[in-house]
Amino acid sequence: MERIDSKRTLRDVQQEVDNLIKVEWHSDYWAPLSSLARLTEEVGELAREINHHYGEKPKKADEGPGSIASEMGDILFILASLANSIGIDLDTSFEEVMAKYQKRDARRWS
Repeated sequence: MERIDSKRTLRDVQQEVDNLIKVEWHSDYWAPLSSLARLTEEVGELAREINHHYGEKPKKADEGPGSIASEMGDILFILASLANSIGIDLDTSFEEVMAKYQKRDARRWS
């Protein structure tokens, strides 16, 4: 798939996901609860990879190498599709949550 540009916004990500699902796949979004279940599965896969790389649990001998970055990409894809399906703009959501953290935790870590 062609990269839009290195300064891609979350809105761009959401549009790219929308195009893939609706235009290229000629499909609709999953129901929100199904998307949440899928997101939970992907977070579990990320946890597994982090545990293998940084934790105490080694991979089984017959398991191939995994990718933390790939699992994070899967999470972003599912999160963007869930946001699209329920009309959430992730750029706006992220701006709002950053403002909340900046205000709430302004002196917490210094």
